[in-house]
Order: sequence, then structure tokens, then C-alpha cells
Amino acid sequence: MIKLVNISKAYRTGSVSVYALRDISLHVASGEFVAIMGPSGSGKSTLMHLLGLLDTPEAGSYKLSGTEVSKLTDAESAILRNHLFGFVFQQFHLLGRVTALENTELPLIYAGKRNIIENAQKKLEEVGLSTRKKHRPSELSGGEQQRVAIARALVNDPSIIFADEPTGNLDTKSSYEIMKILEELNKSGKTIIMVTHEEEIAKHAKRIIVMRDGKILSDESREKPRSEVKAGASGLSVKNIMSEKHSSLGKMEFAEHLRQSIRAVLSNKVRSFLSMLGILFGVAAVIAMLALGEGAKASMEERIKSLGSNLLSIQGGSMKVRGAQRGAGSVTRFNPSDIDAIKELPMVKMVSGYANGSAQAVYKNENWNTRVEGVGYDYGLMRAAIPEIGRWFTMDEVTRRDKVVIIGSTVAEKLFGNKNPIGETIKINRIYFKVIGIVPEKGASGWRDRDDIVYVPVTTAMHRVLGKDYFDGIFAEIYDDVSMEKAQEEIERLIIKRHRINKNPEDYFHMRNMSEIQEMLTSTTKTMSLLLGCIAAISLLVGGIGIMNIMLVSVTERTREIGLRKAIGACKKDIMSQFLIEAVVMTFTGGLIGIALGAGTALILSIFAGWATKVSVFSIILATTFSVAVGIGFGLWPAKKASELEPIEALRYE
Repeated sequence: MIKLVNISKAYRTGSVSVYALRDISLHVASGEFVAIMGPSGSGKSTLMHLLGLLDTPEAGSYKLSGTEVSKLTDAESAILRNHLFGFVFQQFHLLGRVTALENTELPLIYAGKRNIIENAQKKLEEVGLSTRKKHRPSELSGGEQQRVAIARALVNDPSIIFADEPTGNLDTKSSYEIMKILEELNKSGKTIIMVTHEEEIAKHAKRIIVMRDGKILSDESREKPRSEVKAGASGLSVKNIMSEKHSSLGKMEFAEHLRQSIRAVLSNKVRSFLSMLGILFGVAAVIAMLALGEGAKASMEERIKSLGSNLLSIQGGSMKVRGAQRGAGSVTRFNPSDIDAIKELPMVKMVSGYANGSAQAVYKNENWNTRVEGVGYDYGLMRAAIPEIGRWFTMDEVTRRDKVVIIGSTVAEKLFGNKNPIGETIKINRIYFKVIGIVPEKGASGWRDRDDIVYVPVTTAMHRVLGKDYFDGIFAEIYDDVSMEKAQEEIERLIIKRHRINKNPEDYFHMRNMSEIQEMLTSTTKTMSLLLGCIAAISLLVGGIGIMNIMLVSVTERTREIGLRKAIGACKKDIMSQFLIEAVVMTFTGGLIGIALGAGTALILSIFAGWATKVSVFSIILATTFSVAVGIGFGLWPAKKASELEPIEALRYE
């Protein structure tokens, strides 16, 4: 079954080579019980590790059932270790955070077998631990822990059992029980290769090999190997086993890796939570920042909507000298005939003149100083000011200079509280007006509350309230944005001609393209959102670095565990996927908590600070995707580092 020819193994310390094995040749038949003895440093453990494919020889041939296995790849060695070998270690190498049953299940996970729990329970019953399967290693005696290790070694029904000092840490009674189990396994057809330094224990074997200084001194067979064995190991096809598909990322394997990863995260709750904090706050920052950006965008869209589309604003006076007049003729006074002339231009859709000023609004014993704006009939449609409660002016009301008013929500609250103001009468500058509507809320713009306003027909404002015979400005809506520039030029020529302006027209009146303002506001909002998102992304990157550091520490702390997993059949992909999943579990969990925290922060900012916020589905998907990507990206290096550890070096790690 096993044939070694001139096997050598050396370990190098700097430039010095120390040979653990020198030209070892050995045959082991199927069904044998072999004990390898020798003092410390004799090479007996190294020989067993080579036989179990935990280590590789420097020279020589190792054939298993006629197949050369000394130069196998990592994945091929893992398959053979999982299907053919069972390891019983002196230090037990049980995972302390899981139960005896879950420790026994481990080889089945990497074998991709089903009915994992049932098979593991059966093996624990065979070694007499059916009542202790839910206990963790710290709750078991030394003998019980070794029984769990034996159950784990047997769960895949291996052909060869490797036992490294199986009684080295046990008392006499436990040692006897363990050796009795090994003898029974040998009688059932298992090949047992045991390393021990105790002659009394070695006497249980049917063949004793004594080693010293990396060489075999004696090889004594106490009885001939049986010709018939139950396991049928002599007919074993190593090539067939290695050709089996070994998919470590199938559905069942992924589910088991996920279960173990969650268990590993929960076993160090405080450290895991501290690791998550960076991602948690990073995701919360992303959600809150994007919510602020989206809220600002939505608020800006409402403001842009209130500006109107394809709108030109024409005002008297120079834009360069705002708030001051440069002489009697420096401010152009617009009149109704200007409105009629602009209406005649083919690219103009609607026109409205306006006149504004301040006024005192009074209702019963309530009064409020507000801004009054006289507007034309078309103004409501042009500036998105048509009331949702009540109605807009009619053309006849504008023509007749009727005393009707549409009030902003701030004025409605100050004068009427929770009462419906429609149909009520208020006084504006001591003139009675009937309330016919409430302007849709527009919000604040800087220091100015755009809902603190009352609209009256422009004719009423000019002749009854403000005492003006001219418009303060004109709004003109153009049919499409393509005609904006041409319309602006035509209106400018028209005003110059009508008002006989023969100097620089910019000193007399100015025009603003509201579409340009819209574009500027939109661009500003996008820039702000991008800036906020970048700041939050930096937080996520910092959190990712924290995850990577913790995972690197975890790899160091769990080096022996990695060695164990490789010894029982895990290949590089298995180890790498497990550590990657652990990183993703932490970042994803931190991301979910961060989403809740970010949404809560956005809500608090909205309620207590009065900021416009909007948590979008996109921001949640983005934050979740980013957190998972951070887990994969920053978990990749630690996972790769863990997967590249050699089994025997990892098992020996202190």
C-alpha cells in the first residue's frame, strides 16, 4: 500500500542544513498496525508527516497504491488527505469555539458530503461520546478530547489512520481506552501508523520501527499482515480519487464556510465589533452624506421648478450697481405697452410684469410684516405658483384691479394658525383683500423665506397698494431653450428702441437667463453630492484598512487552525474562501448597521436641524455594495496569506 524509496528531508536554518530523514526506504502493507519509535529528533514525526502528505520530501519516491504522490499539487494532496487519511494529533488540535460534534464534522465539509450532522453523530457514538457531543473542548477531559479527535479522523472512513503520540497527554486509564479504540479500528481493516516514544504503547502495534538520527535502525514485525481486510485498501485507486471534482465553492460548501465564518466572528464579539466600527461609521457617513446631497438636490429641484423653465428675467437698472441709482435716467421704467410689445415676439410664450414692495398684513388681532408682489395672470403658470389650496387670479380680476390676494404658507400660519384662510378677509396696508388661495410651499433661500409673501393682481398692487405707475420687472417665458439666446437679443433690441437708449444698455436694464441659473444650481448640487460622497468613501477605506489589520491578526492567531484544516482536507481555495467570507461577513454586518445609523442620522438632521434629507435606495445599494467590496478587497491579502501556509508549519506554530 505504501512504498518509500530513498526518502530524504532536510530543514534549513540560515545556511545550515539539518537532515531529519536520510535515505529512508519503507513498505507498509494494507491493514498493518505500525508503531514508529525513537528519541526526540530521530525523525519519526517527520516520517509520519511525509506519509500523511503534510510535508514533502526533498528526494526519493513515495508511492501510494502504486501511484507516485511525492510531487502532488496542493489541491491533489488535500483530496488524498481528506479521502484516504485520518489524523489523530498529540495536541488534539480541536477548535475551542465549537462543540465536539462540530469538530467532528470538519472533514465532511471539505469532502462535500451530505448528511454531515448524522455522520458525525454516528462516529461520536462509536467512540462513546454520544452524550458529550454538545460540549466544547474546554468542557471535556483529555481522554474525551482525544476521542473527539479520533472520531474526526474516522468520519470520512479513511483507509489509513496516522496517530502522533496519541496517548502523550493522557493518563494511564485514558491511554488504555484510546489504544483499545485503535486496536479495534485495526481489526476492522484500517491501516494504523502510530508515532510514540513509549514501549508499552508500541507493544499494541503488530510492527515496530525504531529510528535514530533520521534513519531506520530496526523494523520488527510481530505477526504477518492479514491477507483479507474489510476496507479493501489494497485495491485503492489513488488516481480515481484525485480525478474527482473537488469544488470548494459549491452551494453546500459555501453554506458551511459561511456558518463557520459567522461562528468565528461571534467567538470574538468585542474584537469583531471594534473591527466593524470603521465600516459601520463609513457606511453611516455615506448614507447620511448622500441623504443630505439628495435632500439638497430635491430642494434645489423644487427651487428650480419655482424659477420656471426657459424663463428670462428683465429688470431696470444696472446689475453692476445693485441697490443704488446712477441718476434719474439710469433705471428703465417698464410699462404695460412694453408687455404688449414683448408678447408680439414669435418666440415668446407668456409674459408677466410685476411690482413689489413691503406691506403690513392684518387679520383681526394678528398682524405680520410681509412682502407684497403684484403679478399678472400668466405669472402663476410661469413661476409654478398656482395654488394647491384655492385658486389663481382670473384675467378679469387683474383687469378690474380686484382686491383679491393669494398668501404664502408663512403668512397663512402667522395670521390664521391652523384655520383655513380661504374666503377670509385681511387688510394689506389698510386695504381689505379677500384670500382666494395659498401659494405652494417653496422653502427658504438663504436668509429669505420665499413663503413669506402675498400675491395680488399687478394692477391692484400698482394703483391701490404700492402707488406705482410702472413695473419693477418683467418675466418672459420662451417656447424652447434653443430660442433663448435669440429671444434675449430680440427683447434687448426692443427695449432699447422703445426707451430710446443710446448708451450702454447694461447701465439701464439687465436680463438674466433663468435656465443658466438652473444649470448652475444643478451643477453645484452635483458637485456637493460628489464631494460629500468622496469624504464618506474615505471613511470606508479607513474602515477597510482596519478590517485588513484584524484579519491579519486573525491569521496569525489561527495559524494552527489553518494547519488543522489543511491536514483534514482543506486546500488553498477553501482557506482563502473562508477568510474572505469572514471579512465580508464583518463588513456586510457593519454595513447593515451603518445603513440604519446613517438613515437615523439623516432623520435626526431633518427633524432637529431642519435640513432637507432624502435616503435613496441607490445610496443603500451603493453603501452595501461598497462595504462588501471593501471586505473582499481588504480581506484578500490576509486570506491569501492564510491559504499559502504549509500544513505542517502551521500545525507547529507556537
